Amino acid sequence: MLLNNVLYRSASAAAATTTRRFCVTGNRSASPCQRTIFLCLPNVQRQHILQQYLAKAFSSLNGKMVKQGPRPLVICGPSGSGKSTLLKKLFKEFPDTFGFSVSHTTRKPRPGEENGVHYHFVSVEEMQGAIEKGEFIETAVFSGNMYGTSKKAVENVQHQGKVCVLDIEIEGVKQIRNSDRLNPLLVFVNPPSIEELERRLRGRQTETEESLQKRLNTARKEIEYGTEAGNFDVVVQNNNLKQAYEDLRNFIVRELETQQGQDVFFVTSLVSNYKPFEV
Repeated sequence: MLLNNVLYRSASAAAATTTRRFCVTGNRSASPCQRTIFLCLPNVQRQHILQQYLAKAFSSLNGKMVKQGPRPLVICGPSGSGKSTLLKKLFKEFPDTFGFSVSHTTRKPRPGEENGVHYHFVSVEEMQGAIEKGEFIETAVFSGNMYGTSKKAVENVQHQGKVCVLDIEIEGVKQIRNSDRLNPLLVFVNPPSIEELERRLRGRQTETEESLQKRLNTARKEIEYGTEAGNFDVVVQNNNLKQAYEDLRNFIVRELETQQGQDVFFVTSLVSNYKPFEV
């Protein structure tokens, strides 16, 4: 995972540049017999000791860091825009980096959808009760059905040290885009056109004519908001799946590298703050 990679690289760099001898306990008053870490030790041994130290340091900070965690990735777009396909490709390429936040909904499962995997399918009464208890970060009504992201769903992913991915509607984005709690990366997936979107939705054969027209009307509003400057960090134009995925991937990798760089700086500061002494 990202944190482990940062830890390993930082420990390696620190071990390679060590110029003084360290006390295992970090205590300057330790007895001479405790002062057994010498510069002459093989690099592998020094690296292992520093990794142990860093792991201990992270252990004391782990609760705070996990709660903050990597910035969540929010992906939004009209039904039929291809966001689910893009996410599948992302998870396949980076299986240990991302974790999916499973949303709640009051709509009925579609063929092939599993409860707890694609959505938590609940009744209107259950959803309303959970909202009243303050269990959701965001909620929205879409095509007559309720949707929402629970706090627990996000925390479950963050506790694994993974980037939490949220697939939510426009109304949900409006609720969390300025959230101090999440500080999310916002991605909007834009279909080629309303005409192409209609073709894709009809191809699913899961909509009545009435529900299809509702989705298309909603999609027009979503596209208007999603493509307005400043509402999203990036707009991925899905005219071509290969190009769209490349654009999405490049944006995410660049953002993760930025965060990772910040983490490296933090870990390096832990090493520099470790109390060394001359034996």
